[in-house]
Amino acid sequence: MKIAVIPARGGSKRIPRKNIRPFCGKPIIAYSIDAARQSGLFDEIVVSTDDEEIASLARQHGAATPFMRPKQISDDFTGTNAVVKHAISWFIERGSEISHACCIYATAPLIQDRFIREAHDRLIGSDAAFAFSITHYAFPVQRAVRLTSEGRVDSLYPEHRVTRSQDLEPAFHDAGQFYWGTTRAFLDDVPMFSSRSIGVVLPRVLVQDIDTLEDWEQAELMFRVIRSDSRATS
Repeated sequence: MKIAVIPARGGSKRIPRKNIRPFCGKPIIAYSIDAARQSGLFDEIVVSTDDEEIASLARQHGAATPFMRPKQISDDFTGTNAVVKHAISWFIERGSEISHACCIYATAPLIQDRFIREAHDRLIGSDAAFAFSITHYAFPVQRAVRLTSEGRVDSLYPEHRVTRSQDLEPAFHDAGQFYWGTTRAFLDDVPMFSSRSIGVVLPRVLVQDIDTLEDWEQAELMFRVIRSDSRATS
């Protein structure tokens, strides 16, 4: 059995009601649910929430809410892994055999089911613990600078101050969309950012972290452009 777990607590601070805020015509969480359904990979798509309104909207859009998330893992300091572990354990305690789980963030409207499938296939065909979405940095990290206390610029990597950008090693970062893992890896708290993980590279145009209202507006602009392009070429 394979499950998708979409964490969506009700107490978001920087963007109130972030997980169900309308995004280009529907609650933002609906895009994550849709991508999970369209992937065709999951026996259960579960929204883990402590909020009745979120749970109701999740069910309306095709997800299950078989439990309400306990208060002790619903605060500002609870990590994603604890939420996934709780969901996996809930099913196991009721007799289900879970082989893999995929954590999908509720605020990932640019997510595409083809990358969820790619990560699944690469994980299944390997001995890795996890497979998750990453993307290229837009600018070589080796050219990063710091500001001194006097407001002057200083190179973080002075050895690469004059290295040609094409000669620098590409760098990537977490794309913040989905995280496939084996049940054992989640339950044993295996470190995700390690050599035991596979990175599935997404185009930068499909990646936008959403932590502020400015991020939200940027994501909506990107979404509309992507949707317009897909309609023009379909």
